[in-house]
Amino acid sequence: MYSKKYFIANWKMNGEPKDLDRIYKIEKFLKNFKKKINLNCIFCLPFTLLGLINHKKISVIKIGSQNIAASSIDYGAFTGSVSAKMVRQLGCKYTIIGHSENRNEGETDKDINKKIEFASSKNLKAILCVGETFNEFKNKKSFNKVKSQIYSAFKDNKRHLGNIVIAYEPIWSIGTGLIPEKVYLDSFFKKIKDLIRKDFKKNVPVLYGGSVSSKNISSLKNIDCCDGFLIGGASLKTQNFIDIIKKYYI
Repeated sequence: MYSKKYFIANWKMNGEPKDLDRIYKIEKFLKNFKKKINLNCIFCLPFTLLGLINHKKISVIKIGSQNIAASSIDYGAFTGSVSAKMVRQLGCKYTIIGHSENRNEGETDKDINKKIEFASSKNLKAILCVGETFNEFKNKKSFNKVKSQIYSAFKDNKRHLGNIVIAYEPIWSIGTGLIPEKVYLDSFFKKIKDLIRKDFKKNVPVLYGGSVSSKNISSLKNIDCCDGFLIGGASLKTQNFIDIIKKYYI
């Protein structure tokens, strides 16, 4: 496992300009937190807020986008799209790629493969989301599904593997409160890590996502080989997010 743990907030389609104060409060907490050198804290915000962040107020927290366009062109006739370069110019250092909600809206494996390349070319780290449906889980096809997603994302990006963080999010766990059992997650994370080391000769951070909260972090922190967490709804409330970090290090 990596010595530094990731705590990545995904605000999804939430947040108004006034809500950026939540991030500044969390930054203040982190500056006084004795374990801050052992964590990577990232907030992935909607495009509407990325240009409003006051980067002078944050040094511990890093900012990321929730997606980028599947185009190598920095500027052009792509209505509604935001390129990797545009995101990077707003001070972002990370971007989420391949979230199940975007895959469900038509984002393909080919799109994801290209987005990782485009992100890396602009010095953005890719947070690659992988995960299976409940039917795939029930039919014991979870690992084959995740393996396929990883292979597809990595096949043209072997030189960029140092620029990728994987977030394993069982689709059936997102927002439902359902969490896979620890013994299952222990085995699953080990298989992902072993796969990447064997087939790609690289160590890549692997995070867990799916209904992470301050109520279950004391249990989730014990997942073997887990390098951190992708946090959705619980990241929208300042104290909830702070409590997740505090309880992780207790």
